[in-house]
Formats: sequence, structure tokens, C-alpha cells
Amino acid sequence: MKLMLTSGGVTNPSIRAALVDLLGKPIEDSHALVVPTAQWGHPMCGPSSVRDVIAGGVDSRYFSGLGWASVGVLELTALPTIGVERWGTWVRQADVLLVDGGDATYLSHWMRESGLAEVVSTLPDTVWVGVSAGSMVMTPRIGASFVEWSGAEDDQTLGVVDFSIFPHLDAFPENTLAHAERWAADLGGPAYAIDEQTAITVVDGRTEIVSEGRWVQVAAASD
Repeated sequence: MKLMLTSGGVTNPSIRAALVDLLGKPIEDSHALVVPTAQWGHPMCGPSSVRDVIAGGVDSRYFSGLGWASVGVLELTALPTIGVERWGTWVRQADVLLVDGGDATYLSHWMRESGLAEVVSTLPDTVWVGVSAGSMVMTPRIGASFVEWSGAEDDQTLGVVDFSIFPHLDAFPENTLAHAERWAADLGGPAYAIDEQTAITVVDGRTEIVSEGRWVQVAAASD
């Protein structure tokens, strides 16, 4: 897929322009599916926050509320009960998957259980826009400090890209650059700390940073 990995969504003109470029057409002509599944794995999320992202509440203005031609919902926990022959059509017809935040290990689990992880690898023209955990799920590891789901065996996720992401840089007291550097030291691989005004795009193995804010490539631990 074409990946746009963000901390806070499509928050500025530069990220929006990059998204339109990935889509190959205006947002207003593009059909989206929202994936809220990661929220169920995080103790700070629940019915109200899921409704907000789906129904176009204030927190969705940089995501599902961007003005898409249509917005549907793809709940991964339901997919194993209805079969890929049905839901696979919905995914293939979408121009973009809007994958919300929450717990990335929970999302990774349900991407595998549902079969979506396998299906998305066959969709070269579909755009994946992740917010927070929706971005982190594509990385190899998220770090133990970001695991909130009690069912997680470890901090490993899908490993579609070869770097990890520390989201919400400077947005919370515990998300400083110093915290990011300590987090990265335990990962053993490349990593980026990104703020709400930054996106990382990955297309055909090429990684680019799109930012009107702050981002840092934090060093991994040396051998």
C-alpha cells in the first residue's frame, strides 16, 4: 500500500497536499473506510471516542472529517464472522483506509485475525492513513511503554516498514524528546519521533518526511 503515517492526522496544507498526491485525485472524489478497532484496546478510549471519529466530531476534522466523497466503517473484530469474500470487496473499492489510534498491539492482533494484514499487501494503489497507533502498527516494534492492551504478549507489530514511531512529540508531558530518546534506546532499530504536524510517507520502499512541525530521527541503541 501507499502509507501515510501520522501522529495527529492531516493537520496542515503540506500533509494534505501529500495525501492528494498519494490518492491521485482530490479528497472530495475519494472514498474512505474508517478503522476504529485500535481504540477498543486502549483504556482511555471507548464508545464516545469511537463515535467521535466515525461521526465526524471535533477530533475527526483532520481525519474522517476532511470532506471525503463517502465514509464507511470497517470494524476488524467483526470481519472473521462474515468472510473475506464479503468484506474484501469493501476494502478493494475504497481509495483510502483511515486507521485510528488506540493500542497498536491490539490493532496488529486483529489485522492478523481478520485477514486484513494479508489483503492490504495486495492493494498497491490504496492509501493507508494512520493516526498514532494506526501508524505504529505498521512498524516492527512500538516499545513497552506504548503497550496498553493486557492481552499483548510483547510490543511487536506488523513490521511493514523498518522503523519505529514515537508519536505526539511535545503534545503531552511524557512525550518529550528525552522520553523519545530513552524509548528508542530499547528498540534496536531506526526510529522517528514526530509531532502532530508531521507525516511519514512510504511508497515503493521510499520514505519521506512531510512536516510543518517538529520531527527527530532518534538513534537506536548501538551494539
